[in-house]
Amino acid sequence: MYTLYIGNKNYSSWSLRGWLAMKLSGAPFKEVLVQLQGVGPNSAHMAYSPSGYVPALHDGDLVVWDTLAIAEYLAERHRGMWPDDPATRAFARSICAEMHSGFSTLRNDMTMCIRERVDVRPWSEALISNIERIETIWNEARRRHERGGDFLCGAFSLADCFYAPVAFRFQTYGVELKGEASTYLESLLAHPFVREWEIAGLAEKTIIEHDEPRVLYRDKLAAAARQT
Repeated sequence: MYTLYIGNKNYSSWSLRGWLAMKLSGAPFKEVLVQLQGVGPNSAHMAYSPSGYVPALHDGDLVVWDTLAIAEYLAERHRGMWPDDPATRAFARSICAEMHSGFSTLRNDMTMCIRERVDVRPWSEALISNIERIETIWNEARRRHERGGDFLCGAFSLADCFYAPVAFRFQTYGVELKGEASTYLESLLAHPFVREWEIAGLAEKTIIEHDEPRVLYRDKLAAAARQT
């Protein structure tokens, strides 16, 4: 049986991607929750993750770390995780890779915190650019694949696993989208796997201050409150 090490569900966006990939595979797995600490690699995680980050997947003595590697490892062993059509699969891999390597401003300025709802506008130009690019990807994906289902490539796939944390970020910070991207956001948040993670995240009691929007944006929120 696989074992997947993950961080706190309220905060850990990369753990969410790995966990959704694991659920999508359909394979049984043991879930091990570890506490997130600090903003860099954690030496406490080195016993099960060579990078010091989660998620980390164990398959017997074999260890796979980094979410993209975990997704590919599982996809090699379980059918249906990537789209069957070569062109659609190439598109799905491209948008996953773009998410994996990009959108640094979104990650920094809109930390994932499932339980929160905050308005921290005005957003920076760099953040607006990240949001607009994601909106473009989602609208393009739905235009291409709307006949196949409600998700980015029709049926729920690894592409949706990679963008699920963005859906939670948009929900937390009140991002409103145009076109089919708005409908897709609703579909993604309503998917049973995503809802299962959300329910577990909402049940957590741990507070990690460097991931809390009301801590990160304390001064901005206080200034806005004084103006109302």
